[in-house]
Amino acid sequence: MQSLSVIDHPASASGSPSSPSGRRLPPWLKRELPAGNGNHFTRSLIEDLRLETVCESARCPNKPHCWSRRSATFMILGNVCTRPCGFCSVPKGKPELLEEDEPARVAEAALRLGLRHVVITSVTRDDLPDGGADHFARCIRAVREKTGATVEVLTPDFLGDPAAIDTVIDAAPEVFNHNLETVPRLYRKVRGRAEYRRSLDLLERVKRRAPHLITKAGLMLGIGETVEELFDVLADLRTIDCDVLTLGQYLAPTLKHIPVARFVPPEEFDDIAARARKLGFRTVVAGPFIRSSYHADEMVPTEEGVPHHDGTDSTA
Repeated sequence: MQSLSVIDHPASASGSPSSPSGRRLPPWLKRELPAGNGNHFTRSLIEDLRLETVCESARCPNKPHCWSRRSATFMILGNVCTRPCGFCSVPKGKPELLEEDEPARVAEAALRLGLRHVVITSVTRDDLPDGGADHFARCIRAVREKTGATVEVLTPDFLGDPAAIDTVIDAAPEVFNHNLETVPRLYRKVRGRAEYRRSLDLLERVKRRAPHLITKAGLMLGIGETVEELFDVLADLRTIDCDVLTLGQYLAPTLKHIPVARFVPPEEFDDIAARARKLGFRTVVAGPFIRSSYHADEMVPTEEGVPHHDGTDSTA
């Protein structure tokens, strides 16, 4: 199999791989390309049904591995975001019109891929009265009716609008995910118009109105946070009974984005995860390659127990 670094990157003068920021990538951010035709199948299906995926739009480093196992994270509400966050490569600008048949196309894709757990995310649509909440609800219901799969949503903050949040809750996804991304001190730099307290309030509302729903949140490490700041955030998440936590390495998509402050070693991820589990999270998944929707089906707590995912790709 070919060797693949975690992102598409140029070679340095010495021939060693480097990140878009020009920093040489550490050895733990290299892996092998998966074999088989799963990538081609998934790409063809996505193109055929005219769908967007966060795998492509956000330049996710795990795309070859997820697509090879015929898995993808669907991105609804268009491919243009209304917020210019400093870490994200999704295009910013004038939003696109909603496509009324998108829920049906997402459901059809989930059926053809044979997904048992479907993850749906979106761009942020501050231009819409409900932030796209009703469209999320329609997608959840369409997928469930077509496939019977469990559904996980990864939503924007809906500007804190309780009615919009409730619209998604009432569609009853099994998992309600909303990423905090980073620590409060870095919010203006990293998340622009987002607000730390608003994001916490969203997750708290979900758990309060629907205690049976699994709540989930993720953060990027290596963007300039301290360990003390990180654990202050984790304490806040446990205060609102957040169930699942994901922690992954931040990687700058391009030179125009916030540069990587440091590459966190795998053993440090392991240590942080062990400490985080002691706070009471039902599931903690941490590692350089972890993203909130990566192997998401393996992160969901079940009656049989808590699944384990160590940040490696079992299909590689």
